[in-house]
Amino acid sequence: MSTMPPPDRLILTTTMAIEGRRVHEYLGLVRGVVVRAPTISQGFIGGLKSIVGGQIDEFTQMCEQTRQAATAELARHAREMGADAVIGIGYDASEIGQHATEVLCYGTAVKLEPVSNS
Repeated sequence: MSTMPPPDRLILTTTMAIEGRRVHEYLGLVRGVVVRAPTISQGFIGGLKSIVGGQIDEFTQMCEQTRQAATAELARHAREMGADAVIGIGYDASEIGQHATEVLCYGTAVKLEPVSNS
C-alpha cells in the first residue's frame, strides 16, 4: 500500500515520475535564484590556486553552497504553492560581471496521489 509523504516533506527529483505516485495536479514552475560572489579569502586563495592549476576547493565549496541555497529557495517557493513534490529539477548557472555567479534551480511543482493497485 502506497502512502503519501508527510505534509512537511517535499519530494524533490530530477525525474518526471515518482514511483508509487502519480501527478494529480500541476501547480506550475518553481524556481530558486541565488547570486553569490566569493568571500575575500575564497577569492584570494582561489586566485592563487588558479595560477598553478588543479582543483580549487574554495570555489567548489562556494558553488556547492550556492546550489544548496538555490534548492532551498525552490523548495520554499513550492511549499508556498502547496506542492507535494517538485519534478524535473534542473540547474543553470551564469556569471554576472567578473566576480559573481547566478545559480538557478527550477522544476515543476505538483500535487501527488497514490497509484491504486486495483
